[in-house]
Amino acid sequence: MPAVLDDDSFRQLMDSINRFIQQRLKPLEAQVEETEEVPADLIETMQEMGLFGLGIPEAYGGFELTLRQEIDVQMAFSQVSPAFRLVFWPNVGIGSKGIVMAGTEAQKQAFLPGLASGALRAAFCLTEPDAGSDAASLKTSAVRDGDDFVLNGTKRYITNASRAHVFTVMARSDATRPGADGVTAFIVDRDTPGLHIGTPERKMGQRGSPICDVILENVRVPASSIVGGPANEGKGFRIAMKVLDAGRISVAASALGMAKRLIDEAATYALQRKQFGQAIAQFQLIQAMLADSETDYLAGHALVLRAADALEGGEDTRNLAAAAKYFCSEALGRTADRAVQILGGAGYVADYPVERLYRDARAVRIYEGTSQVLQLMIARTLLKRYED
Repeated sequence: MPAVLDDDSFRQLMDSINRFIQQRLKPLEAQVEETEEVPADLIETMQEMGLFGLGIPEAYGGFELTLRQEIDVQMAFSQVSPAFRLVFWPNVGIGSKGIVMAGTEAQKQAFLPGLASGALRAAFCLTEPDAGSDAASLKTSAVRDGDDFVLNGTKRYITNASRAHVFTVMARSDATRPGADGVTAFIVDRDTPGLHIGTPERKMGQRGSPICDVILENVRVPASSIVGGPANEGKGFRIAMKVLDAGRISVAASALGMAKRLIDEAATYALQRKQFGQAIAQFQLIQAMLADSETDYLAGHALVLRAADALEGGEDTRNLAAAAKYFCSEALGRTADRAVQILGGAGYVADYPVERLYRDARAVRIYEGTSQVLQLMIARTLLKRYED
């Protein structure tokens, strides 16, 4: 494959992905919801398709997709149960992005080929029991001891933690510097003594994608495990925010994919369901709900592409990424609610996918920046334009 997939090669990749989704994944949604496990043979197929390496440079064994191409893949996979996408997407997104953007060449050589092949699985450890939206107040400590650091603390709600081999851990390496200053990003191997994985949480939705605590008890790592090397001590929060800019655009794209599936389900049902002698799709109030959902989807799509282009163009995208994630996640919530309403009683029972999709959608307004925190970010950036 070329360093960046040309249009023809990418179309072939998307054709393969769409066939895989329709023929292999959709029929297993109910099974994965029930068992909370993605079958091993599907994971092997994902590895063979190169899905774990999307966005990782070709020099390290990946497909070097553009951000727009990543968005297309994200949207396609988001039209089925999130459990399937979240098998490999942590390797594509927050699990590898820090190493790709800021890692040393030795770190890239050590980890990226395994992440690209799926032999290694990744997790990103930022949130803590007392530090979620206020991530700069994290308490996990990293105390220097000679050429090493000793890490202690607990990370919470970590996606893929029970499957991961490689953890990017944010820890405070300088207790005298408050807030974002003094936070360092470390690469920690799962087999490092003192690293423990908690029991997977029982969740409202997105079943089959485990989230767990990651507990660090006197975990000793060398200074060379700092993302970007010892020179990046104290720069971890800045790395995390760059990762989250890309991550928020990715989550926005995921919300769009989920919304598209909900619109498909609602419109199909409305054409088939008859009341008062005609399909309910002929009722104007049903049409109004469908129209609102379609408009939300189209507006979100335009915003996501604008944010992606800005990020690839080297612009400061903190505000655009926040706006894209905020709008698309909230629009997804509105679309999910309308879909249940259009299906009526059928939308409330598990025989129809809309019931699961409604539950799956709820988390998107929380992770990688709650809607309320993103509103504050957007407003503060806006107000700076009018100061003085």
